[in-house]
Amino acid sequence: MSRFRHFSQLFVSLGLIILIICIGIVGFILIENYNFFDAFYMTIITVATVGFQEVRPLSEAGRGFTIFLIITSFGTFAYAVSSISKYVIDGELNQYFKNYKVSAAIDKLENHVIICGFGRNGKQAAHVLKKHNTRFVVIEQKKDVVSVINHKYSDLILEGDSTQDEVLLKAGILRAKALITTLPIDADNLFIVLSARTLNPKLTIISRASEDNSDKKLKLAGADNVIMPDKIGGAHMASLVMKPDVMEFVDFITGQGGDNIRLEEITFANLSQEFQNKTIRELEIRNRSGANIIGFKTGNGDYVINPSADTKIIPDAKLFVLGTSEQILKLKELLV
Repeated sequence: MSRFRHFSQLFVSLGLIILIICIGIVGFILIENYNFFDAFYMTIITVATVGFQEVRPLSEAGRGFTIFLIITSFGTFAYAVSSISKYVIDGELNQYFKNYKVSAAIDKLENHVIICGFGRNGKQAAHVLKKHNTRFVVIEQKKDVVSVINHKYSDLILEGDSTQDEVLLKAGILRAKALITTLPIDADNLFIVLSARTLNPKLTIISRASEDNSDKKLKLAGADNVIMPDKIGGAHMASLVMKPDVMEFVDFITGQGGDNIRLEEITFANLSQEFQNKTIRELEIRNRSGANIIGFKTGNGDYVINPSADTKIIPDAKLFVLGTSEQILKLKELLV
């Protein structure tokens, strides 16, 4: 609101300066019969009080008009210069161009991820997305948090309330592939999920939940997955006690342990047409890239661990492939 007020003051100040100049030009043309350029020159040296020589001696009416113009413009000009200087010094002009740059950059994005809230969970989500070179836009309401955010795509930060449709639209929700909402209040997350699902029915929505009964409500509202950090954290710690090496290995291959290990999913739709409806044996993924198929998801949503070589890649199916970054890149170049 304060930024809008300063912006309005800037336009008012510029408008007052233009108005004074127009009055001066018209006055000198009508009273002294000056041409436009001479009238403009006289107006500028009068308003600016620089004291240069007049175009020609003024008549009595012309001197009276000049006195009126000086008295009128002195306070107005001082106010306008003060407002413009304050706008520049306070950084409002820089902020305006920064916001314009952010909007222009977001307008060019497609298939990006929107993160609502930049607390502990939001930061972790951004960290993982950054490691996988996935473009994302952060929406954060707290100005102090926005000012210290620094990530690879630090120009894509929106200061605003993510429960508002106009903010989600500004973040490019119509072109986004996923939204992650990590706000601490479940009611806010519920509102965001409802709005996001309405604006983009194809969007993948991941929501945080704190209360035990909130996960069902969030899924009814349209969330694809609901994460309860406290439960997951406790379960993870217990698993580390029971089978520490297994859990550390899972963390390692799912992106927590290093940049070189990748666990990727390849959908039927993403495969080149020549590889669709083929068997895993016919794909020759191991021989072609060095990566390994460790899982398969059928069109009905069933999961198969270590699928057989005769498993056929049918519509809506997915392959889960494990390999190094180089192997996954080579695989995508071959099949996708």
